[in-house]
Amino acid sequence: MMLRHIRYFLAVAEHRNFTRAAEALHVSQPTLSQQIRQLEDVLRTQLLDRSGRHVQLTDAGVAWMRYAKLALQDLDAGVRAIHDVSELNRGSLRLALTPTFAAYLVAPLMDRFHGLHPGITIDIQELTQDQIEAQIADDRLDAGIAFEPVHSADIVSEPLFRETLSLVVGRGHARATRRKPLSAQDFARERLVLLNKAFATRRYIDEYCMQNRIRPQVAIEASSIGAIVEIVRRGQLATVLPDRIAREHAELHHVLLEPPLPARTVVLLQRKDGYRTAASKAFVQALKEVVEVFRR
Repeated sequence: MMLRHIRYFLAVAEHRNFTRAAEALHVSQPTLSQQIRQLEDVLRTQLLDRSGRHVQLTDAGVAWMRYAKLALQDLDAGVRAIHDVSELNRGSLRLALTPTFAAYLVAPLMDRFHGLHPGITIDIQELTQDQIEAQIADDRLDAGIAFEPVHSADIVSEPLFRETLSLVVGRGHARATRRKPLSAQDFARERLVLLNKAFATRRYIDEYCMQNRIRPQVAIEASSIGAIVEIVRRGQLATVLPDRIAREHAELHHVLLEPPLPARTVVLLQRKDGYRTAASKAFVQALKEVVEVFRR
């Protein structure tokens, strides 16, 4: 059995079609079919049911696919280990974070890390926490920044700092100069622009509203913190964001709520027992240095 047999099998299992799998692999369909037959001969079992319109996994195929994926993950990690350079003159880092961090954490973090290791290329994605956990577990990310609790057993988390949320308004909003905390009932009267329900921050806000038996007036839902900030900055809608975002924008003001939204714990996410490249280790060190400021 060779590595290509595993890749070919997983491609057919994903596409459920030999033609599309062959196109994705850039091989001919007869070659692909021959390689799959060889794999089945080696394993002495049928992995694919070819009798229907679409190719289906047999029971044996379903069982073997899990181990094939794990083997491929480990082999890919081995390739990265071979090319890892301890001096960090080159390398790569795959990072994902939930959207709120893009507004106040990414810039100082990347400035710190890139300043120390300019040879490391960085791929940053903004994803929901569920997506981050899934991609780390599949070894498609080296690290993620999100919140407790973590739901995947394949992920290990490390606390970084506590984050507080407040009502945020533009300077032209009637609440901009308010010093007293806003009650939950008054908060329920505010017209809001919020992240959509796919994001952890929105679920956090909805849980707060349920606990206080209020229904928020959501006028706009968005998937971009940048869009929300601009809408609030220029108009009369309010939002709920981390206090630090308001501090980054002179035209935004945060209004305390009573009862306040509970602080939440920001965590670093990595794959349990996964290989840690030199780049990912250096990133974790830079991250801890940057977030030390947020603990004060």
